[in-house]
This record gives sequence, C-alpha cells and structure tokens, in this order.
Amino acid sequence: MTASNVKEKPRTSTLVQNSYGKSIVRLTKINRESTPPTWKEITVDTELLGDEFAGCYYDGDNSKVVATDSMKNTVYVEGSKHSLSSIEEFGMALAKHYLDDYAHVKEVIVKIKEDMWCNIPVNGKVNPTSFFKSGGDNRVTTIHMDRTKTDIESGVENLVVAKIADSEFAGFIKDNYTTLKETHDRIFGTTINAHWTYNNPKADFNAVYEATRTTILETFADHHSLSVQQTLYAMGDAVLNAVKDIEQISMILPNIHRIPFDLKPFGLENRNEVFVTTSEPQGTIKGTVARKK
Repeated sequence: MTASNVKEKPRTSTLVQNSYGKSIVRLTKINRESTPPTWKEITVDTELLGDEFAGCYYDGDNSKVVATDSMKNTVYVEGSKHSLSSIEEFGMALAKHYLDDYAHVKEVIVKIKEDMWCNIPVNGKVNPTSFFKSGGDNRVTTIHMDRTKTDIESGVENLVVAKIADSEFAGFIKDNYTTLKETHDRIFGTTINAHWTYNNPKADFNAVYEATRTTILETFADHHSLSVQQTLYAMGDAVLNAVKDIEQISMILPNIHRIPFDLKPFGLENRNEVFVTTSEPQGTIKGTVARKK
C-alpha cells in the first residue's frame, strides 16, 4: 500500500503550546589573557519556541528542527567567542544567535546558572593558577528574547544564611491547632532565592549582582526581625533603594528550623547552645517588592 492510499485520520486535538531545547549544558572556560587568569563555570538551558515546530509534533516533520545536539555545540562555540564577562550578556548573545540564524524561531529562552569561583589566596597574595569554589550560592539569569523585545531576570540562589540574635516571632493566631510558643529570641536560618527584573537593559550586570547580593546580606544581618515576612520586605526595600537599575525583586525564604536539644535528662544545663537542625517540614515565605508607580 502506498502512502497516497493511506487516509490520514482527522485530528481530534490541537497543539496549543510547544517548546524544546537542550538542558544542563555545562561549560568551563579559562580566560588566560586576564591578570590573574579567571575560571568561569556555567550551566546553560536553551529553549526554542515557534509555530513552525508544530509539524514535528503532528507529522514527524523534522525539517524545521534545530537538533538539540547542535544547540549543545552552540554553547561551546559561542562560548569560545565570548568573554563570559557576565552571564546576562552571554545569554543575550545566545538568544540573538538563534533569532538571527533561523527565521522560523519565534522566541528563545536561555537560562544560565553560574558557580562562583575565585583564585586561592596564599600568604596574603592571590595564586594566579589555582581556584576554589567560593560559596554554595549561584548566580542565575533568564533571557527571554523575541523579535521585538528582550526580558532579563537575574538572581542569586541557594544563599544560605543564619543569625543567632535579633529574631523574634510572637503575636500570631492561637487556636485549637496551635502548639508553637511565642519567642523573642530564636535562631533565624534560611536559604535565600532572589530574582530581580531590570528597568535598564544596558545596566552593568556584574555591578548590579554584587550590589544586590551585598545589600541582601547586610540587611539580613542588621535587621531586627519580627517575622520572616518582615525581613523579606526589608531586604527587598533595601535593594530597590541601593540599586537603581532594578525594577522589582522577588524572594523565597524557607524557614529552616533549629530545635533546642534538651540536655536536662543527661544532667546538663540547657544554655541555648545545642540544636537539632531540621530540613522538613519548613515554612515557606514568598514576596515581591516593586517600585511604587
């Protein structure tokens, strides 16, 4: 039976949204021309969107498909040409590549996570050829580009912090389900995930990142916290006051509890020094702070 004799079944559904891409492409780049040399390590996710990809879904027509293996190679080839001075600029360069080279691509989304590395200090000086991963937090960005506009969202993730003073929680609702006691002296521990949008697409992205991260940390340390919610707002408000290029900032703050361990059964005094760290369950506080219109 030839293909022309096969009756195509009528479609009973329609594809209302589609995208595809390559995820978790890890790139390490050494810039040997800088003094001292720099080590950059990023993870890239790329996503392509467009109505003309529908044929692949409906009929298996791959004539419009940029192979995801090619998308992986694009990260390395374009990375070899780019300084990687900021993940925002590299993300925009990747997105622009697909829009410039493939007329049928409607939109591109590029997400980049950067692991932060520094030169190792030795005897008060920087060793120019040795590096260490400087912290558990990551710098991130998402570039959403089409043929008329570019949206940039950047952030810091997995920024683990704690304070042992100036933290309270009292005045909350007490009902038949309440066992939590009020406290005016508690450990406040959280993992900050913060993402911000720009009102200036030509901002100095590196300077914005450093200023925002520093402001978040300094505000967390100095703020007398009456709740996680209050501290979230205080950090967001401080960022908007310190960094003019940010339009709004969203944060997620899980309340990671440390429960006092009772030493009395062992004949020892409880001095508010020994705690059991718990990972779950945890309170989750979210909020977005934006400039007044």
